[in-house]
Order: sequence, then C-alpha cells, then structure tokens
Amino acid sequence: MLQMVINAFKVKDIRKKLLFTLLMLVVIRIGSLIQVPGVNKDFFKNLFDNIQAQDAVGWLSSMTGGSFEQMSILALSITPYITSSIIMELLTIAIPPLEEIQKEGADGRKKIAEYTRYVTVILALLESSAMAVGFNGQGFFSGYENGGTPVFVIIVAIFAMTAGSAFLMWIGERITESGVGNGISIVLLFNIISSLPNDFYTLYEKFLKNNNITVMIIYAIAIGIVILGIIALSVILEDARRDINVQYASRIAGRASVSNGASVIPLKVNTAGVIPVIFASSIMSLPLIILQFLDVRNTIFNVIASVLNSGSWFRPEYPVYSIGCAIYVFLVIFFAYFYTSITFNPNEVASNLKKDGGFIPGIRPGKETADYLTRILNYIIFIGAVGLCIVALIPIIISGIFNISRISFSGTSLLIVVGVVLETLQQIKSQLVVRNYRDFLSA
Repeated sequence: MLQMVINAFKVKDIRKKLLFTLLMLVVIRIGSLIQVPGVNKDFFKNLFDNIQAQDAVGWLSSMTGGSFEQMSILALSITPYITSSIIMELLTIAIPPLEEIQKEGADGRKKIAEYTRYVTVILALLESSAMAVGFNGQGFFSGYENGGTPVFVIIVAIFAMTAGSAFLMWIGERITESGVGNGISIVLLFNIISSLPNDFYTLYEKFLKNNNITVMIIYAIAIGIVILGIIALSVILEDARRDINVQYASRIAGRASVSNGASVIPLKVNTAGVIPVIFASSIMSLPLIILQFLDVRNTIFNVIASVLNSGSWFRPEYPVYSIGCAIYVFLVIFFAYFYTSITFNPNEVASNLKKDGGFIPGIRPGKETADYLTRILNYIIFIGAVGLCIVALIPIIISGIFNISRISFSGTSLLIVVGVVLETLQQIKSQLVVRNYRDFLSA
C-alpha cells in the first residue's frame, strides 16, 4: 500500500490530484476555525459534558471533525448532503419518474445530483434554523442567554451555517472532479480523523497518566489490540462477499456452438454498508435532540435519555439502561434488511439473467432463481448486520465498563474510515493502472 502511494506521487497527473486534495482539506481545517457570528462557542461543549446529550452531540462532533462542538461555520459539515443523498436514493426507487431519470445514463445522474444539491441546501437551512430557534434563550447566542435575540443575529447565524454546509459540498465535488475522487467521502473521513487526537488524549488521561511504566505498557498494548481488532473486523466486513456462479447458454455461430462463458453475481455480506448504523444512531438520538430543544428537565427525561444514550449502556452501576442496546441492535438489523430490500431486487436480477440467457447452476431461471437469491441474501444480510453490531458495540461496551466519556470516535466511525480508505486506495490503483496502460500504448 505504501509503495502504491509512493508510485502515485511519482506520476505527475496523480501527484497534482493528491496535492489538490490535500489543499482542499487544509481549506476545510481553516474554515473549521471560523466562528459563527454571535454564537456562544462553548454552548455545545458544555452540552457535551451532559451525560444525557453525549450520544447525540458526540456523534455530530465526530462527523464534523469537532466543528459542531466548536460552533464554526462548518458546524453542519456534510451531514445534510449525506442525508439528502439517502433521501434521493430512496425516492428514485419510490417515485417512477425519478427512477426513469436515473436510467438516462450520465445526463440522468447529473439531474439527480442537481436535485440532491437543492435538497442539501434545504436540509441545511432547516437544521440551522432549528438550532438557532430551538436553542435560543438557552445560551446559544452570546449575550442573550434569557432570550430576546435580535432577528438579524439569528438570520446571520442560520445563513452562515447553511453556507458552510454548501461550501463543504462544493469542496467535495471539486475533489471528485479534480482530486483523487470520492470527494464527499474524503471530507467525511478527514472530519473523523480530525477528532482522533482528542480521543487518544482522553484514553491517555484515563489509562496511562499517573500510572507506573508497567501498567502504562499493559494498558497501551490492550488499547492497541482492541483498536487493531476493530479495524481488522471492519476490513473483513467491508471485503466479505458471497459469489453466486452464473452460466450462460451456448449460442450457434454458423455451424459451431459457442459458449458465452460464465460469471458471478457478487453479493456483499455487508450489503447496506454503514447506512443501518447511521439510521439506528439517528433514530436513537432524535428524541434526545427534541427533548433538548424543548429544554425538558425531569425524571422521565433522564430515564429516557439514559436508555437511548449509548454512553449509559454497560455501566455496572446502572445495568437497566443497557436495555437501549437491545433496541439499537434491533434497529441495525431492521435497517440492514430494509435498505438492502430497496437497493437490490432479486426479481429484477433473475429477470435480467433470464433475458441474457444466464442461469445459476442447479436453479431454474425465473421465479426459482429469484427465490434462491432471496434466501442467500437474507442469510448474508443477517451475518452482515451482526458484524455491524459487533464493530459498533465494542467501543460502547468498553466505554461503559471503564466509564470513558468524551470519546467521539466509535465503531461506526471506524467502519466509515476503513470503507473510504479502501475505496480511495482502489481509485488511486485504478488511475495508476490506466496511466501504465497509456504509457504502454504510446511506447
């Protein structure tokens, strides 16, 4: 892998793309230091110290590289774009006209991308408005802790955060066009990695600081094993797949019978990626955010918040709160099946195979093929969902048992990091192959 990166820097075109990508990431870090006008930068930092809000705010802090916690103009990060992309993907399946547009090839994809941008701006406007209005009077705006914030100050904050999210979307698209590709994913990866120094310092304070050298070494090795183990599981989960062999019927060419050969249908074990975990985390966090907006403070709120907040799970002193983990696991498995069902249609695949003269050995074309694919898919979806739960829950279990707070990095973040890194390396490798092929033809 390291040699491939070195070779990439030796190629002028690819080196320019890598340097352009790095430059855009520097611009993002500069933007994350620019404060939203009129907003109290310590508001969400103080909120993050509240155990009931750690899950919701911690997830957003990780996805935004700390910009949300610091209330910079990039506080919303690219989460509105990710949400709008998921919405558009679902709508293209649910609405036939959008499905037809998507099937128009490059022009159709451009139209869908344009609609996605519009939805992103709308979502960013709604999210920033909800924050500015919902937290107004709770200390969100400096100097107006008891309300009475001027409309102009609220509008400026809303437009600053909306513009920051749109700007990040634009940078992501530029990286896709002029950089190494996967622009939005790289921006998200960079944001997650940006939170690593604080997370490692938290681990240092909890396990290593003020201990003797022997204990420090033991803890350091244990932490390293856990992190490497989660990364290894994430890589396995990302690469694992079930190949379905497909044979194609022979055709007659003149007097000879010519075989069309064989291929495979690659079914990823983790067919839905990190979408189930993101959906489950969002649904678990939504009641916390709503109650925080409404400034609800009572016993019922504390119980609900503790059950839904992953920071309260697996704590030896409060075992009952771990009930929320069962809800989380159920949601992950449910969304794994739900998302796969709308993105992979066994009936359509079986129909296309039949039209092309393909068949699965031992399985009749048509309905039997669709039923067979459905059985296999249901089996591997469950395995993938269980794998997602394991990777996502390991950091939560450790955090709960050892009472580690203020850790924004999670199993979900690791899944995203591993997926984006592998995808980006594959992009660089493909560009190197294309470059070598061109050099060979021009020689």
